[in-house]
Amino acid sequence: MLILQQQRVLRPAGRNIMANAPSTEHLLIDGPAGPLEAMLDTPAAGGYAALAVVLHPHPEHGGTMQNKVTHTVARALTSLGFAALRFNFRGTGTSAGNYDEGVGEEQDAVAAVDWMRSRYPGQPLWLSGFSFGAAIAIRAAVEVRPAGLISVAPAVRRFASGMAAQPDCPWLVIQGDADEVVDVNETIEWVGSLEPRPELCVLPGVDHFFHGKLIALREAVTHFVISRLERAMPVT
Repeated sequence: MLILQQQRVLRPAGRNIMANAPSTEHLLIDGPAGPLEAMLDTPAAGGYAALAVVLHPHPEHGGTMQNKVTHTVARALTSLGFAALRFNFRGTGTSAGNYDEGVGEEQDAVAAVDWMRSRYPGQPLWLSGFSFGAAIAIRAAVEVRPAGLISVAPAVRRFASGMAAQPDCPWLVIQGDADEVVDVNETIEWVGSLEPRPELCVLPGVDHFFHGKLIALREAVTHFVISRLERAMPVT
């Protein structure tokens, strides 16, 4: 387990992590229950290191693609050169359909991954989510086999427990130790039950919604992604 207090963030050569804001395209993508409202963030500099789909928290508790944690993860990835898609699950915002207890939402996530892979063929794709969205991303990852997975405060006990298989990719779990919704001890116990284990980053003093701690979240995401991209670089 990795417990973060202050962390040095690696930065790829020639790229400023605080570079210009990405371009954002508002669009509708095809979903199993009808059109899904979406936002596609692309790096201001153009060119893509990879793709990402980022899933929002529980739609029946106010979760949307505009959620600040979801937004922070997407921006961390676009600052690294990713094209990042956020979308509203069925029945949220202007997305068609109705809430489906996580079953239909997993289908929405798979459809969003398929859309990104169709738009940008041949690019590696990462999957991420926050809370409910993190649990849905974990379940969807078993099917879509992303290049990487980032789970922020995953609501595993309710929405992703008892799975027959686990994601097979580089995987980061980020959890605050003051989370009032997802108990940190449950997350630690769950991660410890997995083989191979994801990398676990416990952020001290961080609650479920990362109030005042979004920079720490961004740095945790950035550190993990860069370390994985560097490992994948060919040796010259």
